[in-house]
Amino acid sequence: MSKVISVFGSSAPAAGSAAYEEARTVGRLLAEAGFAVATGGYSGTMTAVSQGASEAGGHVIGVTSAKIEQFRAFGPNQWVAEEIKYESLRDRLMHLVLQNDGMIALPGGIGTLSEMSLAWSFLQVGEVERRPFALLGAMWRDGIQAFYRPEYVREAHLDLLYYADSPETAVAHMVENVKRKT
Repeated sequence: MSKVISVFGSSAPAAGSAAYEEARTVGRLLAEAGFAVATGGYSGTMTAVSQGASEAGGHVIGVTSAKIEQFRAFGPNQWVAEEIKYESLRDRLMHLVLQNDGMIALPGGIGTLSEMSLAWSFLQVGEVERRPFALLGAMWRDGIQAFYRPEYVREAHLDLLYYADSPETAVAHMVENVKRKT
């Protein structure tokens, strides 16, 4: 089985938008590097990552939730090859954060922030063993810098995050650090 990279991102970007195309590139590059991708399985950048990975011959895992489908009347995107469905959003979130060999957070909203924060917290306290975690885009760097206070967050905990400026640098970080674990 291929190493799995979880990719967190927004359901909002439409096909053809810059955010969608950036996410599609992430998926393609991950598949070309031999990784399987896991996303939340639905629309926006989740579809884009799935599309990019599928088009490059990669394995796409969509981690979905019956709870989400109660208020969004659609299932996983067409590029998902393997659906893992949970009843609760909480179980879906835990799977995406725990069942991977590395993580990439794309720009997003509250759900993406939730995934990013939980993953970072679990890495910080050792709930999950150390693995690469790339934050793609200025949004993350700016947000963490605004949040950071040395009396609350140690430098060592900031070092758990890698700021990527492009899909290429985010995926290169996965290649460099996931392969080292094997």
